Amino acid sequence: AAYLDALDDTAATHGRRLWGMPVIESPEMIHRETRDDQLLAVRGLLDKHRDSVLAVRTGATDLSGVYGIRRGRDLSIYDVRLVAEVLTDVVNVLGRADGTGFVVTGPVWEYYGGNERLFKPRLRQAPFLASDAEHLRTDLITQDLDGLIREVVLDAANGLTGKTVIHPSHVPVVHALSVVPHEEFVDASDILGRTAGASASAYRNKMNESRPHRAWAERVLTRAKVFGVAEADVGFVDLLGAEDGR
Repeated sequence: AAYLDALDDTAATHGRRLWGMPVIESPEMIHRETRDDQLLAVRGLLDKHRDSVLAVRTGATDLSGVYGIRRGRDLSIYDVRLVAEVLTDVVNVLGRADGTGFVVTGPVWEYYGGNERLFKPRLRQAPFLASDAEHLRTDLITQDLDGLIREVVLDAANGLTGKTVIHPSHVPVVHALSVVPHEEFVDASDILGRTAGASASAYRNKMNESRPHRAWAERVLTRAKVFGVAEADVGFVDLLGAEDGR
């Protein structure tokens, strides 16, 4: 509370807008008996400073450390059940799409250099072969960035937006995965363009429903304003290759 008060006071004094990104990473957040009360208290506090909170960050490394856990490069944070449950509860309380929530970001991926691997990489060859970019796939696996790719996808599936990065090699991956695919943009635009009902998507491969998909569609178009929209024939491999200069 004192920090957020100081942030607002400093902004007012200097006539500049200042943002805060509080981090959820304390032992009280991962301990089952205190988590609910802590999250509700944090929600009340952040609501008082809503105009100053850019995003709520999640500190998976600190949360894991409470139990002496460090996830390996072959695993995502969602494989560490103790921490995954915290992320779920944080999104549940602080990431709601009803106007009361905040942007909640994904935790750090710790790895950026190759080492011995126990499991096979899960990065499919086909998209890279189609773009004549097999070398890019090899580089990603060598740098343990295939694990980052998988975790960013899982972040989005679990209601998290963006990711804290600790190494320059992570930035192109996170940015490329943040660009809105053309298919998502078309779906979101269609959903927001109707008031009720369901219909087949323009890509003829799924059903779009105006009511349950509306909040998702609004978030997609917000992301599009920041990261842009890919052309219809441009995929993640193309974007990452462009960021990589290849």
